[in-house]
Amino acid sequence: MTADVNILAFAGSLRRGSFNKMLVRIAAAGALRDGARVTDLDLRDYPLPVFDEDLEADRGLPENARALKDLFRAHNALLIASPEYNSSLSAALKNAIDWVSRPEENRQPLDCFKGKVAGLLSAAAGGLGGMRALPHLRELLLNIHVIVVPSLVAVPAAHDAFDDDGSLKDEAKAAAARQLGRTVARLAARLAQ
Repeated sequence: MTADVNILAFAGSLRRGSFNKMLVRIAAAGALRDGARVTDLDLRDYPLPVFDEDLEADRGLPENARALKDLFRAHNALLIASPEYNSSLSAALKNAIDWVSRPEENRQPLDCFKGKVAGLLSAAAGGLGGMRALPHLRELLLNIHVIVVPSLVAVPAAHDAFDDDGSLKDEAKAAAARQLGRTVARLAARLAQ
C-alpha cells in the first residue's frame, strides 16, 4: 500500500516538448497505479539564477528556490528524468538541486533530500539513451543522502521513441518506466513505516 507516498516527478529539461518530460510521466503512471500521490513539477515554472553564493548573501534565497524547497520537503520520493547534455546532466537540473540544497536557519542540512527515495530515467537522441548522464546524477544524489533505486531506465533515439500522444512505442521500455515508478513508491512506503 503506497497511499502515504508523495512523489515529486520532474525532468531536468526546460524544453516544452521534452522527451524526458514525457518519460517521467510514464514512470509516474506506474506509481499512481500503485496508489501513490504524484506531483508533476516543471522546472520551467521555477526560473532560477545560476547558483551564486554572493547573490544568495546579498539577496537571500530566491523566491523560486524557496518554493522548490517547500515542494521537495512535502514529498518523500522523487522521479527524475534527466536529459544528457555533453555526457552529463543538464545545467537546469544541477542548478535546481544546488539551490534546493542550500542551508536555511532552523532547518537540518539537506532536509529537502535526506532519506528520500529516487528513481532515475533518461531519454536522449544517442544510442545509449542518456546512460552517461545517469551515473553523474546518481552520484550527486547519493552524496546529498538520497536513496537511489539501482535500476535505471534509458530510452535511446528519443526523437523516434515516442508517439504523438507522449507514449513510448516500445512497450518493454514503457513497462520498465512504469515499474521504476512502482519500485520508488513501494520502497518509499516501506521506509515511511
